[in-house]
Amino acid sequence: MSALVCKRCVLPEFKPDIWLDQEGVCNICVDFQKKQGLEQQPGLPLESELIKILGKCRGKSKYDCLVMMSGGKDSTVSLYYMKKKYRMNVLAFTFDHGFENDEALENIRNAVDILGVEWLYFKSDFMKDIFARMVTLDTDAPLCHVCAIWYLQLTYDLAARYHIPLVVAGWTKGQSTENGGAGNEYASMSKATEFFISKYLRLLAPYKDFPRSIKEVLQRYRKFRITAVSPHWFLPYEPEAITEILQKELRWKAPRVSYPRNSTNCMMNFVSVYQAMRKFGYTHYHVEMSKLIRKGEMTRQEALKLLEVDFDKRLVDSVLSKIGCCLKE
Repeated sequence: MSALVCKRCVLPEFKPDIWLDQEGVCNICVDFQKKQGLEQQPGLPLESELIKILGKCRGKSKYDCLVMMSGGKDSTVSLYYMKKKYRMNVLAFTFDHGFENDEALENIRNAVDILGVEWLYFKSDFMKDIFARMVTLDTDAPLCHVCAIWYLQLTYDLAARYHIPLVVAGWTKGQSTENGGAGNEYASMSKATEFFISKYLRLLAPYKDFPRSIKEVLQRYRKFRITAVSPHWFLPYEPEAITEILQKELRWKAPRVSYPRNSTNCMMNFVSVYQAMRKFGYTHYHVEMSKLIRKGEMTRQEALKLLEVDFDKRLVDSVLSKIGCCLKE
């Protein structure tokens, strides 16, 4: 039986984190509505705040900022903005755990070549063993969450080594933590992630220092005073216009197969999505798009279309075969 889904956003009922009231509206939307009067009115220009942040970081070191590059439209246009719009001295950084798709890497190469940006490409097998252990144990910890922790630590470590004061990403407003935390939507996922890392992963010698959370990564690098932002938090988010710019100026191409639709993610993302849907009934993409719906930047119907699962277990197993695994039913 399918889970009930909020009538305002796209979150399903998943107690005790997410529940629906008698009108079919989730507690997250209800809380947002109560706080709406305290939040900044939508549509107000915030670019001036971004310009202030960039101004404080410009000229502090050899590189003004480190841009996290996945090859997707959001990270690619962030690089484009930093270099062309704001004239920042940029270092691009890509982390490849062995499951990046060739289309994404081609997008990155085209972007850094055309923009004349220095690029560090780091490929490592470090995460492959972790992925295999997570699948074998059938942990509730989402693969993407553990990978994101590792990627952010690599990024902050690189910024600290090069004394770069600013990390720039392609995060949308739906990926911001403006309210001080991830929220109820991630409660069970976060608990499962910390449990897996603390009670299993860190007991193994190669991973004894693996951070338990994003918060722990930020605490480790607090002394370096590194600021992290996304231009999408401050600028109007118009995916179609962004795609048109990238295709025209940077030869950017959308991947043939992706989830959500019109996104660019690694191949292991399909495994993570499959597992999260099986265990929780939703993914971090549902959380992100629900936030965008509440902010008026996406309609519920648009989100539902993008979140349709149009891949099956065969694709998931083909990815896992590369690490000698298969999914447990």
